[in-house]
Amino acid sequence: MAESLETRQGEYAKDGSVDLRGNPVLRSKRGGWTACSFVVVYEVFERMAYYGISSNLVIYLTKVLHQGTVTASNNVTNWVGTVFLTPVLGAYIADAHLGRYWTFVSGSAIYLVGMCLLTLAVSVPTFKPPPCRATCEPASTLQLCVFFGGLYILALGNGGTKPNISTIGAGQFDEFDPKERMHKLSFFNWWMFSIFLGTLFANTFLIYLQDNVGWTVGYGIPTLGLIISVIIFLAGTPFYRHKVSQGSPFTRMVRVMVAAVRKWKLPIPNDPKELHELDLEVYTRKGKFRIDSTNSIRFLNKAAVKGGSDTPWTLCSVTQVEETKRILRMLPILTAMFIPCTVIAQTNTLFIKQGTTLNRHIGPHFQIPPACLQAFVTISMLVSVVLYDRYFVKAMKVWTKNPRGITLLQRMGVGLVLQIILMLVASITEKSRLSIARSHGLDKTGGQVPVTIFILIPQFVLMGMADAFLIVGKIEFFYDQAPESMKSLGTSYSLTAFGVGNFLSSFLLKLVSNITSRHGKGWVLNNLNASHLDYYYGFLTILTVLNFMYFLYVSKIYSYKVELFESVDASREHQGAPYAQRELCT
Repeated sequence: MAESLETRQGEYAKDGSVDLRGNPVLRSKRGGWTACSFVVVYEVFERMAYYGISSNLVIYLTKVLHQGTVTASNNVTNWVGTVFLTPVLGAYIADAHLGRYWTFVSGSAIYLVGMCLLTLAVSVPTFKPPPCRATCEPASTLQLCVFFGGLYILALGNGGTKPNISTIGAGQFDEFDPKERMHKLSFFNWWMFSIFLGTLFANTFLIYLQDNVGWTVGYGIPTLGLIISVIIFLAGTPFYRHKVSQGSPFTRMVRVMVAAVRKWKLPIPNDPKELHELDLEVYTRKGKFRIDSTNSIRFLNKAAVKGGSDTPWTLCSVTQVEETKRILRMLPILTAMFIPCTVIAQTNTLFIKQGTTLNRHIGPHFQIPPACLQAFVTISMLVSVVLYDRYFVKAMKVWTKNPRGITLLQRMGVGLVLQIILMLVASITEKSRLSIARSHGLDKTGGQVPVTIFILIPQFVLMGMADAFLIVGKIEFFYDQAPESMKSLGTSYSLTAFGVGNFLSSFLLKLVSNITSRHGKGWVLNNLNASHLDYYYGFLTILTVLNFMYFLYVSKIYSYKVELFESVDASREHQGAPYAQRELCT
């Protein structure tokens, strides 16, 4: 009988995973790639919906709502920035209140409302200004409110879905099981593969429909795709593993900082065992994880010094202190991602506007929509991720002995180098385009430059290659290095970088446009043939070089966490409780 109990105990997930009712789950019944298949397929359809809106958004704003180049570009980046900042709110709600699953479901409902409103905005004539004739009538307040209202409702819903869906997916693998731990290393590669598969469909088929059939069909299909994606996710509910909500990470972090400040005069004992910490069994019983004390950001250790009152705002456990340290230690890496995300923001704004000035004909009757060029980012990304996961990692493991092939920060660094090359190529290409435009007098009259749109392909392909290293590495880094109880917050870090990067793109474009307009001809005008977009790209190249130097510095001083796995005592094992985890930061 005892042997039977031990065998059954071995089947339980040991990382604290539970079902929706809070009961421990059998590893053979839930989680793994079976559960992840629903999550990954969801992401294909959801990304198709999102990029079906965002990829051609700058064209809709200029062509239908009659906005200028700078205004439309800034409206796109401001909205995308909001899309990637709301996940901080979603992560807080998930970790502190509803849990990842229910936060995701709630966010999906809001997301659907936004998509439906957008579809109405592009379909009902009342919600659109009339086409340009002699002059272009600007969009009315009502028309702008309906369209941008739909966009920002979508952004709010995305805040509930984006930080939680990838975390739910990664949480389907038990790090205490060696086989599942290895599968988890590949999860984020295939996660990004699914994202770009949906993006590829959006950047080809959907954009073609929007440009050649109509915006109603072009927005209606993404809305239908989102409905399908939510149904697919819900269908996988019986197979998911869940993590117990462990309270607001922000509150725990603030308590540590307040307690440390209150005890700033107290000395820190030389022996870390003299600091306040709970017994391992307490963490095990609550499905939480214990972390040993470290000397990094040593001042915060004062929060765990015993003496005086022991309220939550004056005495914190070592684990609370170390969780706070981990989040704070990632902040310099986060700031190093702002400029790279600013570069990425050019893909669906100025890169697309460049395409509108070039010859788009393929044969006598077909024109390629400029936004379809983003398909080359997707294809390049898909190929690069597969090659990276199947060949590069295996080859590098032999040399580095690292199960990932290279470290996460090294992977991100390669992406940053590729971005420098990308912006340099974009600047040179634009300089050549402008030279041809001026030789034909198009800087005065406007119109299409007699050069094929495919001269822009190299910068889109390089963007995809850079994304395969940078974006995947960034998402995995912030998830992997976050404390177990703050995974949603860690994931939101990677999304926050996109948000800040897009807002920074708006700020830089407006700043450069204002400054250059005062001192002669502006760098970015409505007539791109009279602009100096090559100078602006050169400016971004310089920023990427300076940012890379900063990244090298913060990477050098960053120390990865190292995890040690430790089971609880035999009595807890026989009760079917999940194993505890004991973690060290070095």
